[in-house]
Amino acid sequence: MPRILMLHTGGTLGMAGRRPSALRPAAFFRTLKARVPELFELADIELELACNIDSSEMQPEIWAELARELYRKLPHFDGAVVTHGTDTLAFTASALSFMLPGLNKAVVLTGSQRPLGEIRSDARLNLIDAVTSALRGPKEVTVCFDSRLYRGNRVRKVKVSEYDAFESPNFPVLGVLGVNATFEPGLRPRGRPRLRDALDPRVFLLKVFPGMDPAIPLAVLDHVRGLVIEAYGAGNFPVADPLRSLAPLFREAKRRQIPIVVVSQAYRNGVDLTLYESGAFALAQGAISGYDLTPSAALVKLMQALAYTRTVDEVRRYVQTPIAGELTR
Repeated sequence: MPRILMLHTGGTLGMAGRRPSALRPAAFFRTLKARVPELFELADIELELACNIDSSEMQPEIWAELARELYRKLPHFDGAVVTHGTDTLAFTASALSFMLPGLNKAVVLTGSQRPLGEIRSDARLNLIDAVTSALRGPKEVTVCFDSRLYRGNRVRKVKVSEYDAFESPNFPVLGVLGVNATFEPGLRPRGRPRLRDALDPRVFLLKVFPGMDPAIPLAVLDHVRGLVIEAYGAGNFPVADPLRSLAPLFREAKRRQIPIVVVSQAYRNGVDLTLYESGAFALAQGAISGYDLTPSAALVKLMQALAYTRTVDEVRRYVQTPIAGELTR
């Protein structure tokens, strides 16, 4: 039988508790074998407990541990599945896609909206689809949820209490698992698999909103090495009102050599900093266009850029060069 490595990190899928009581991490492996025995007819599955946490507790150090474990063990398996809570799943999928360039095996992340032990859980089908995708799907980091397979660094969580919790607004699905399971080719492997597990988490994600006091993000510059700004539309932010203008933020970041990556709050399309006055100003101050990067992918990629580069220009090249299909250029 083909061999699948399954790394469990926690999340709703493996939790227990009777509603309305709060859900909590539980003994996942025992429940898995009892509730989804047919999973073990698809492949010889090696179960491994990476951690057992609510995904709101996920941290960059765990991403690095996951990447190292996958890099070490994937040569001995036909693919891998990572079970994960939905809240930070997009961050982890993005991180693994950047930390494991040149993959020649599929790494599929999945989770659920209801625990595996509940009667109406979506976990059972998500797990079966994830193992199927790990065996037959594209050889890259993906997210399998509600019978759809998405590129991992392109997804956003869009729903809290419905089973179709994820979307990929700027990239088509890589697989549909209905009566038949059909898959797109996905990324072409480039070179040998590598491990790039360094991250610098001294970054901040700032969402622009009307009435924001510019003094707050200016103070943030004292504590970060990089900044991701979720701007309006094509990359816009206030500059006309001297009391609300973010122009001083960009000037000060340039003076301190702190890179700013600009992405859009809009779900579809991406940033074009040449279209409007504020975007053109940001470009003149050295801001980096994130094009159609999702905020989670932009943040993680900036963490990695800061770990592997020295100058703002090197960060710009790193952020704007596709590594794992995360942006459209």
